[in-house]
Amino acid sequence: MFNLVKQWFWYDWLVLLIRICFSTSLLITMCYLSDDFTIPFWIAFVWGLIAFSVPWFCLQLHYKYYLIAEILISGGLCLYLAALFPESYVTFLPTAFMIASNSAQKSYRWSAPITVILIPILLSRLSQQVDAVSMILNIGLVYTLGFAFHLLMVNHKQSGIIKDQNAVLEQYISQVERMTLLEERDRLSKDLHDTVGHSYTSILMGLETLRTEVNTSDGAQKIDALLKLTRNGLDDVRRYLHHVGSSQDSLTLMQSLQKLVDDFQTFSKVKVRLRTFGEAYTVSKQVQMTLYRCLQESITNAVRHGQASEIVISLHYEEKLIRLDVQDNGLGAEDLTAGFGLNAMKERASNLQGQVYVYSKPGEGTLVTCSLPRLEEIQEETVRLLLVDDQPYIRDSLRIILEQEPDFEIIGLAENGEQAVSFCEQDQPHVVLMDLNMPDMDGAEATKLIKQKWPGVRVLILTTFQEPDLAVEALQNGADGYLLKSTEPQELFEGIRLVQRGVKMITPAITNVLIDHYEMHPTSEAQTEQSNEYGLTPRELEILECLSKGMRYKSIAAKLYLSDGTVRNYASTIYAKLGVRNREEAVEKAFGTLE
Repeated sequence: MFNLVKQWFWYDWLVLLIRICFSTSLLITMCYLSDDFTIPFWIAFVWGLIAFSVPWFCLQLHYKYYLIAEILISGGLCLYLAALFPESYVTFLPTAFMIASNSAQKSYRWSAPITVILIPILLSRLSQQVDAVSMILNIGLVYTLGFAFHLLMVNHKQSGIIKDQNAVLEQYISQVERMTLLEERDRLSKDLHDTVGHSYTSILMGLETLRTEVNTSDGAQKIDALLKLTRNGLDDVRRYLHHVGSSQDSLTLMQSLQKLVDDFQTFSKVKVRLRTFGEAYTVSKQVQMTLYRCLQESITNAVRHGQASEIVISLHYEEKLIRLDVQDNGLGAEDLTAGFGLNAMKERASNLQGQVYVYSKPGEGTLVTCSLPRLEEIQEETVRLLLVDDQPYIRDSLRIILEQEPDFEIIGLAENGEQAVSFCEQDQPHVVLMDLNMPDMDGAEATKLIKQKWPGVRVLILTTFQEPDLAVEALQNGADGYLLKSTEPQELFEGIRLVQRGVKMITPAITNVLIDHYEMHPTSEAQTEQSNEYGLTPRELEILECLSKGMRYKSIAAKLYLSDGTVRNYASTIYAKLGVRNREEAVEKAFGTLE
């Protein structure tokens, strides 16, 4: 009850004040006229106290309970007084006002006839001084004023909710802008560190090799000067990059989450509690950013959609994982529809081998749980790599770049498919970085042999993509991923780790070319039809066939070597062309017609 009172607005207190004043004056009047009562005075007095308190308590539970209690108890008291004192019919006017002001939704359909018509007719018969028409008009006018006051209250509440949600959204947008800027700065610093650092390292290595070839003292001095200048330049670049990317490094996970909570409470009226369990330890930037985004999205949805007034956040430091629980006391829902924010949370967690669960029930609020394994648990195993490329410079460059990562071990270099198969037979690597266009045995054929003999070996195609036919053949032969040689180093590192964990990794640039090539060269008669009466392309028909088999988007993406987003875009296009809303309707309409 106390929690409900804390959420009152000014008009709730005004209605309570009117009720107190009216009930007090009524009880005082009853004391003066107690001699004329046909029942004991104490019964009438208790009746008056009940008429004041019981409807008010019922109003805190549900407005329907209030209306029934007000009409029966207060209306009955007014009828009794009107039977004794005809002039006392006016005591029903404040009651009619309060009934109207607290009639919610469609309750006025039955409360208005009882209040404006039935009770005035009974009052006119009991008092026998005022005709029923005049009494209906007077009470009807008061009821209308009360209903107008009710509309004013509803409008004020909605304006307050909209204002609070706008404040929350503005705060959310400012946080998104700030975090996006930080993420971009972090990405920029890493990219520059990888590219510029590699360039300086290559220059240093080249100058060191020239040192032995320069015999004169002047030449040696020049080489030493160039080496010193290059090392100083590399140190300056590193200091600058660390400065650019370190704006959030000083904040621990708990500090960043606490700052988010403090900022959120500043812009909202929601009470937020943040607590931790277990001994805190350092987490990676990716984990910290994922948990930050998850908390940000969860508390914003709790206010926007759940209308929560209290949120409890629990951060659990466990031995093998870190878990964030966000529990609110909002409205809840039986079936929550996953929107962009929830899908983004799940995608971020999935990239770190984590999971996001949402539990919600009507009237019990919503619980969002984000669990992420510790980074040490993810990368504790060294990834053993085999580099396959016919160009020595490419092999050496890849070796230099990949050896920068502590969890990568280069176990061999091969210049064609035959050597790659031999290496796999002698010492099976975890991941093979395979070029496509090579002499003797190309990458597609080598991939087929490797996957047939050693299915557990992951093959990641790394090429300039000059041979789309070989690309399609390699993917059909079981390649686990496909990246361009122009891929940024950090993306290459993450791609190798994802492929080693069993994730299909295909860069979007390759996906688009593969789609175009696939549709230009259909492989069956069904795919040679460029359209049907709905205008579905061969690729759309193939995806529709997968949908008809109950396959999920991720399964379809893995089967057709597409990204999840590409499959979703195809599905949306299919639904739009067929004029349906879901996969069941699409399958029934398309295949019912095509058959």
